Amino acid sequence: MAHFAFRDFAPKQKRPAGFFQSAESDNLMEAVLQANLWVVDHKVRVMNIETVVLPNNQENESISSSVPWYQFIRVWYAFEEKAPESEEIK
Repeated sequence: MAHFAFRDFAPKQKRPAGFFQSAESDNLMEAVLQANLWVVDHKVRVMNIETVVLPNNQENESISSSVPWYQFIRVWYAFEEKAPESEEIK
């Protein structure tokens, strides 16, 4: 029996927010590249790939408050028995 799961890939933070300074992160294409590498390495059967867009809540200091939207890549995949090890968004 097939099971479904997803894995999120967010742009990595280059520099945290400071007193007068916004956080700096990689662009979304870096997250796409991470997703591509993970799919190839884990040989999963991809069902769908989404760009998830959320409003920037400004409470999260790791996200630049000057950017009104926060984006990441979500890969939905199918597996038979054991899902590939998942890791949290970093």
